[in-house]
Amino acid sequence: MKKIIKNIFKIFLLLLVAGIIFIAWANYSIRQASESKVSYTIADVPETKTALLLGTGKTLSNGMPNAYFYNRIKAAADLYRSGKIQYIIVSGDNSTKEYNEPEDMQSALMQSGVPKDKIILDHAGFRTLDSVVRAKDIFGQQKLVIISQKFHNERAVFLAQQNGMEAFGYNAADVNKYAGLKTNLREYLAKTKVYWDLLFGVEPKFGGEKIIIP
Repeated sequence: MKKIIKNIFKIFLLLLVAGIIFIAWANYSIRQASESKVSYTIADVPETKTALLLGTGKTLSNGMPNAYFYNRIKAAADLYRSGKIQYIIVSGDNSTKEYNEPEDMQSALMQSGVPKDKIILDHAGFRTLDSVVRAKDIFGQQKLVIISQKFHNERAVFLAQQNGMEAFGYNAADVNKYAGLKTNLREYLAKTKVYWDLLFGVEPKFGGEKIIIP
């Protein structure tokens, strides 16, 4: 019995080590693949018809303003005013009546001076994979500037590349390390899951009619 327990423990340790190595490799490989395609500087961003603004809630669970949200809005508005982009797809979660990331982002962008007719809503961006693939399949975009924080852009740009798109990430300002600790830890697993999704051909939750961007 002791031998069986010992063998089970060894197998568990081996799996644990293998898992840690795989997580480290997945994060390193995605960062390396997207390193030259993300920037905090508008001058580095290629002129592109359409940007994809990745969604997040405007408030935290405790009711406080979400710095990730407002930093992304500022980045998108700055990029639009620079003339580098003409349209912004705002893609996020609208899973309940009370929670609507795309409309919250649209409202904030309009308050920042982006015209309403230049903002396209995607209410089915439940995950980064959904937002990126739908930009291609539903909105017909083969080339995108993706707007989010750097850690998120690395993953989104990699996903776009793997789905045959040309993508560049414009990085919104990050939040302080203490406030963003939980998000950054979760990102390690999110980058690892990218390979699972690619391996099993995971597709967006919803399809839909194609929408033409002028």
